Amino acid sequence: MNCAERLVALFGSQAEVARRLRLDRAVVSNWVKSGYVPARWAMEVEALTSGQIAAVELLNEANARKPIRLKSRPDGESLFGSPLSGKDVMNDFAPLRRISSFHPPQRTLMGPGPTEIHPRVLTTMSQPAIGYLDPVFIEMMEELKALLRYVYQTRNPLTFPISGPGSVGMEYSFVNLVAPGDKVVVCRNGVFGGRMIENVQRMGGVPVVVDETWGEPVDPNKLEDALKKNRDARVVAFVHAETSTGVQSDARTLVEIAHRYDALTIVDAVTSLAGTPVLVDEWGVDAIYSASQKCLSCTPGLSPVSFSDRVVEYVKSRKDKIHSWFMDMNLLLGYWGATTRTYHHTAPTNALFALHEALLLTHEEGLENCWARHQRHHTALKAGLESIGLTFLVKPEYQLPQMNAVLCPEGVEEAAVRRTLLAEFNLEIGAGLGPLAGKVWRFGIMGYSCRPDNVMLCLAALGSVLSDMGLPVHVGDAEAAAHAAYAAMHAKAAQAKAKRAAARAA
Repeated sequence: MNCAERLVALFGSQAEVARRLRLDRAVVSNWVKSGYVPARWAMEVEALTSGQIAAVELLNEANARKPIRLKSRPDGESLFGSPLSGKDVMNDFAPLRRISSFHPPQRTLMGPGPTEIHPRVLTTMSQPAIGYLDPVFIEMMEELKALLRYVYQTRNPLTFPISGPGSVGMEYSFVNLVAPGDKVVVCRNGVFGGRMIENVQRMGGVPVVVDETWGEPVDPNKLEDALKKNRDARVVAFVHAETSTGVQSDARTLVEIAHRYDALTIVDAVTSLAGTPVLVDEWGVDAIYSASQKCLSCTPGLSPVSFSDRVVEYVKSRKDKIHSWFMDMNLLLGYWGATTRTYHHTAPTNALFALHEALLLTHEEGLENCWARHQRHHTALKAGLESIGLTFLVKPEYQLPQMNAVLCPEGVEEAAVRRTLLAEFNLEIGAGLGPLAGKVWRFGIMGYSCRPDNVMLCLAALGSVLSDMGLPVHVGDAEAAAHAAYAAMHAKAAQAKAKRAAARAA
């Protein structure tokens, strides 16, 4: 049975297929007669059938029935008249197997990132490319900077996206703020605090490490003790939301302590930005970086950063040369500053279009509503996971709503669970890192992935897999607990709304 016949069998009639795809019935009739569905319908058919007819099957069948011609002349006929003599040496380097267009499967992404991308963002990304010094593009850059200031809650003029992932934002901050010989206090309570230490070392700085147990927030008292012993420390660096553990530290207090000892601060907000409050101006953060593929739900490859005037003045006054050409703040000021743009590098224009749309979506939702959405779905996910006996690595008061690290039950091979979820449910969750490898699962509910349908699918799929593996899990308990949590939150919100209405009427 070919794909066209399978499609009709699934939905009962050609008329129903036509209705579902919003086509004339004659079109579907022609598919059945010709024995294949045209390749351009591959993704729509896969989505319509929930993967029962995979896009790759449809593409392969369509190509077999009607191969795509990539050249207008028969083999051996040359554009220049006579055929080429001898062997075409470039064939020696051609791939040994035929390569077709890449069509990724439709996954539900509930890991530590990337997240699912909003359809509006995907559509915006596919718009025509324009030059990076085009006046229209420059106007868009100014809007992008304004939207970033909104999500960071700052008036810092130097707030912009760096071309590169969050790791580039990290390195950009350290390479500009840390000179050889500078003493830097780094708080480490997970993988990414460790990466900060390596950045300090590579810049020629001297790291003073404040270690904390993985899964615990940074202890402000330990930071203050370190600064008392190292009063010449120039910078304090810490991770606000540690992606490897799902713990959130008290950024306001840590920044306050650093400033008390006249140290600049570098803050990692890769997982926290737009998922939980990040208040740059209110907290007095000096340098902060994030990533586009987490709670902003944009394509990976951009790192939004923001720097205070104090940082800009410090970098401008450095006597040594910044140890990176590409990430030299003095050079990028000419491209992202408010004055006439000067060429620095070829900006990823279409990725920036996408970030502009992702930030616009956040602005339209409202930042506080965005934070509340992450908290709401975290509460439901947590209720479901705990109802089947799973426990969180992090204490409730320090848990990140958007990144949930859960301890694996005894006797369960955590990698096998992840493989089964991916193979049978198209659902991706994250593994543990470092000393937590093999011990935890990381459930991300970030940005566009933070939706009730994803929460319910995750709980249903996980309950089914754990039950099949012999754990005493009653399938359906997790979903029921999540539904109850949603109902309780809706009731509470309705009561609060009624009270506000009564107060206004009084």
